[in-house]
Amino acid sequence: MLRQNHSFHLITHVNPSSYISENYRDIRTNLTYSTLDGACKTVLVTSATAGEGKSTVLSNLAVAYAHVGKKVLMIDADLRKPALHHIFSNTNELGLVQALENSALLKQSIKETMIPNLYLLPSGPIPLYSSELLTNGMSNLLHELKTHFDLIFIDSPPVLTVTDTQIIAAGSDGVILVIRNGKIKRQLAKKAVDKLKFVKANIVGSILNYTISYG
Repeated sequence: MLRQNHSFHLITHVNPSSYISENYRDIRTNLTYSTLDGACKTVLVTSATAGEGKSTVLSNLAVAYAHVGKKVLMIDADLRKPALHHIFSNTNELGLVQALENSALLKQSIKETMIPNLYLLPSGPIPLYSSELLTNGMSNLLHELKTHFDLIFIDSPPVLTVTDTQIIAAGSDGVILVIRNGKIKRQLAKKAVDKLKFVKANIVGSILNYTISYG
């Protein structure tokens, strides 16, 4: 079950008939039809700076896909400040970090959530050298997971804070940039886009976020 103080972050689950939930379904439709060839299976959701709501947006978008029968995995690759295990009331003792260090631990690191078709690979304990860990193993891990899930959403640190996000973006099929209304300045958003383009990331869209949320 959701913890009471975190349940409002998953509005697509607790109030699927709300206006905001309908907006997430619109995003789901737009994302689906913008990748008609079916090649976009791994989608990184990030932001320029902290506090723009990327983790909440990712979670609700993942729920929206799970509701239509897609088998969806969320990966918390924000190895500096993980949040997804808080939203889904999951433990964070075993996760992405251990799976990157030892691929034999991948299967047992993936957790079921309370929502059918929706799974979580939490971050695991915060490592000393996250960029090196991601560089050495993230591409192979995503390649393996693509064979088991219809869609994979990846949470990451904000683009402008560390290099981790560029590493993940380069190996993802698509990137969604979340922008918090009234918080982020135009030049910072442009700088984030430029950093993503530098690693030839496929930016499939941006989301203007008006809500109070994680990430």
